[in-house]
Order: sequence, then structure tokens, then C-alpha cells
Amino acid sequence: MAITEQDVQASEDAPSVNYLNNGYGLKSWLLTRDHKRIAVLYIISISIFFALGGLFASLVRFELMTPEGDLMSSDTYNKVFSMHGIIMVFFFLVPSIPATIGNFLVPIMVGAKDLAFPRVNLLSWYVYVVAGILGTIAVVGGGVDTGWTFYTPYSSTYSNSNVILAAMAAFMAGFSSILTGLNFVVTIHTMRAPGMTWFRLPLFVWSHYATSLIMLLGTPVIAITLVLLMLERGFGFGFFDPNLGGDPVLFQHLFWFYSHPAVYIMILPSMGVMSEMVAAVARKRVFGYEFVAFSSVAIAILGFLVWGHHMFVSSQSTYAGMVFSIITFLVAVPSAIKVFNWTATLYKGSIIYDTQMFYVYGYLGLFLVGGLTGLFLSSMGLDIHLHDTYFVVAHFHYIMVGGQVMGYMGGMHFWWPKITGKMYPDIWGRVSALLVFLGFNLTFFPQFILGYMGMPRRYHVYPDEFQVLNVASSLGASILALGYVIPGAYLTWSIFKGPKAPDNPWGAKGLEWETTSPPPTFNFEETPLVTEEAYQYGPIEEH
Repeated sequence: MAITEQDVQASEDAPSVNYLNNGYGLKSWLLTRDHKRIAVLYIISISIFFALGGLFASLVRFELMTPEGDLMSSDTYNKVFSMHGIIMVFFFLVPSIPATIGNFLVPIMVGAKDLAFPRVNLLSWYVYVVAGILGTIAVVGGGVDTGWTFYTPYSSTYSNSNVILAAMAAFMAGFSSILTGLNFVVTIHTMRAPGMTWFRLPLFVWSHYATSLIMLLGTPVIAITLVLLMLERGFGFGFFDPNLGGDPVLFQHLFWFYSHPAVYIMILPSMGVMSEMVAAVARKRVFGYEFVAFSSVAIAILGFLVWGHHMFVSSQSTYAGMVFSIITFLVAVPSAIKVFNWTATLYKGSIIYDTQMFYVYGYLGLFLVGGLTGLFLSSMGLDIHLHDTYFVVAHFHYIMVGGQVMGYMGGMHFWWPKITGKMYPDIWGRVSALLVFLGFNLTFFPQFILGYMGMPRRYHVYPDEFQVLNVASSLGASILALGYVIPGAYLTWSIFKGPKAPDNPWGAKGLEWETTSPPPTFNFEETPLVTEEAYQYGPIEEH
């Protein structure tokens, strides 16, 4: 729905009205077309699935504390880790930053009154909710035991779990992402404020633009793959099952052609968050701004060319494996550019040691370990030894949880005053960030050792010599869970009891800090005019 001049005038005539108090009823929220309210609806929904996925992860760690399968049967364990993966990937990691922080900030950062298609934005949330309901029904109705990858022909022929329902849920969650990506691309191209050139855009917007391109180009591939899976399982068409004339390796090609770029759907937005926080805590323009901006686009492009590194042991030729190995090493370059440039930005900066700085340091440490261990898996010979072991589990979580969730938590703390108009207790923010960092390393670093020693993933019975490291990992998971629960408590407290936030509590740069906290219904009282470069901080001074 287009925003009319009358709507804009109404907003300007009532400057005291913000998006939170512009209609309190449930109907006003469920039928809203305000991107900020839709972002809040996403935050609530995604938090529910994050807690549910974390519950399944806790059950996995409880089971693995002893070598025997004494907490649950093999079938139940398969369903528990499968639902953990499906919920976390499709219902938390993929939409977490774009649908929440991105939905809230992208229009404000470019100086727009809303996203280009407000009704489509609301539709994306409803599609996500319906997908989540289908996924919940699949869990309650017996679960899924295929793993989050739905590998055929087991998923299409032999599994006796709720594969079709779970695949339909993932299918619909993907279309929610497509709608969000479409909205971002059109908004960034057509609705920038006067003076907001491409190279004045915040790096947060650049990262979401690159992410949106992956959503639009890659998600339809996984969508049609899941449709083929459902047709084979439901009607006996022979796409992937060799007994029906299909090819199971075809499924892997289609699945990973989307799912490796999907890694960057999950991680690119958190890189945008890091760029904003690094500039704010260092009080400096991001070093090599243009390189960091183009590195986001380079990651999006190269991400489509490396899917074969998941298939080094899946009948792929040695020569194809060598090509995919080389390209996988190349995709590390733009990621390294970001890390080096963030480090250069922090160098001799006027560092502010508040909550977001702790999340910046935590992100850099965990993402660095995740990225470097990815090079081990890019090496074809070494990957054959490490394939399907806990080394892969540890690497994946260092990138996805250590990187993406650290970025999500940091971003929520950084922009929480803007979203809610309230401040939170900074000391508790720093404590929770430390708990997350320490708990995460204690959880997943032992899994690198377990994987190198040969412990396969997805097993719930293992040799006695692996128990010490598994107990350490489960202890770390308990600390990590505490680090996630504490922010939920004090951020909720801040909504009701926290002190009122100023418009720009961090002294940061960007259009979002030039409007009120929380923003008015249409973001700005007057259309902003951009006259300076991004992150144009003054001379370094002590704070």
C-alpha cells in the first residue's frame, strides 16, 4: 500500500505520536502496515522459536553427557536434533536480523517513511507465522528424523516421520524471506532520501542489500527442491530415489546450491551490525568503507559458486572437488577484508567499553575461529577425514551462533533504546555478553577435538574416551543458556521500568539517530536531507 501525502501530513501534525502509542489495540498491531511494528511482531515470534530450538539443543547436550543412550531412544534422539536444526535454521537464523532489526532500520537508515510495499511486509510476517504453526504441528505430531537437510532418499521414501509437514513449513518460511528481500531491494533502490547516494549508505544497508539478492536468487531453488521432495514422498514421482529412477545426488546439488549461500543470508546481516557498532564504539569512519561495502556483494556472488564443497565424498569427481576447494578459499577473502578493516577501525579509536563493545570483541573472536576452521573443511583431503564429524558441527556453530547470534544480540542491545525508547542496565549487558562468549567456547571448542578424534555427529551412543569432552561441552551449554536468558529478563524489565532513552544515547552517526526514540509513525517529522558521508565523526576525543 502506498503512503499518501495525507498520511505523511497527519504524522507531521502530531509529532508526539510514535509507532508504539499510535493505536494500542491488538487489531491495530495485527493489521499494521508500519514496518517498525512488523519488526516488533517478528522479534516476538522469532524469540519464541529461538527458545524452542534452544530447548531441543539442551536435550541433545543432556543426552550426550553419558556414553550410553540412557535419556532417549535412537529414534527420539534423531527427531530432537532434527527439530533443533530445522527450527534454528529456517525459523531463527535465516530471518533473525533481516526480519527484525533490518525491518526496523533499513527504511529509517535510507530516510524513507516505510518500506516500498507495506502490505507485502505484513504478509511476510503472516506467512512466517503460518510456517511456524506447521512446523510446531510437525513437532507435536511426532517430529521429523531426517536432519535439517532432508537428505533423500531417506526423507522421500523411508522415513516414517512428518517430513511433508516440516518441508512445507520450511517452504513457506522461505517465501517469507523472499518477500522481505524484495521489499528491501526496491526500497534501497527507489526510496533513498535526497543526498543519500550509494556510497553514503550505512554498511548495514549494504549488507542487507547483498543478503536480499541471495534471498531472491537462491530461495526459489530450495523451494522447488522441497516441492520435488514432497511430490516424491506423497505421490511416488522418481526425482531422487534410485528405485524410482531418480538421483539422490541431484538433491544434494539443489539443496546446497541454496543452503551454502543461505549461510551468508545468516551471516551478512550480522556483519552489517558489526560495522555500525565498530564505528560507534571507535568514534571513527569505518576503515576502507568502499572495500567493506563491495565485500558484501562479493560474498553474495561467490557464495553461489562453492556448494560442491559439501559433496567431496558424494560421488563428485576429484577435479570438480579441486575447483570447489579453490573457490571456497577465495570466498574467505571478502570476509577477511571485513575483519581486517574492523580491526583497523578500532586501532587508536576512542573506544567506549559498553555492552556493544563486548559483543564486538566476542563476535570478532568467535567469527575468526569459525572462519579459519572453515579453511580446514575447504581442503579436500582433510575434509574427507573430518566429514560428518563433530568438527563440522563446531565450525558451523562458530559461524552461525558465534557470529550471527552474537551479531543479533549485539544489534538488539545497540538499537534497543531506539526500538523501545528505554535504556537497559549496562552492567547486566556486559555480564551476559561475557557469559555468552565463555559458555560458547566451552560448548563448541571441545567439539573440534572430538571431531578430529573421529566422533561422528548425529550419534547418541559413543565410546567412553569421548565422555570428558562431551561433559565439558554440556557444561558450556548451560553457561551459554544462562547468557541468553539474562538479556531476556533485563530487556523485558527495561520496557516497563527502564529510564527513558535519549534520541542518540551512543553519540552515533546515521539517520536513525536523528529521529526520536522511539521513532514517530512515519520515521521523520520532515524528510531528511543527507549532506555528509557515512560515519562522519569528528576528531577523536576521550569518552
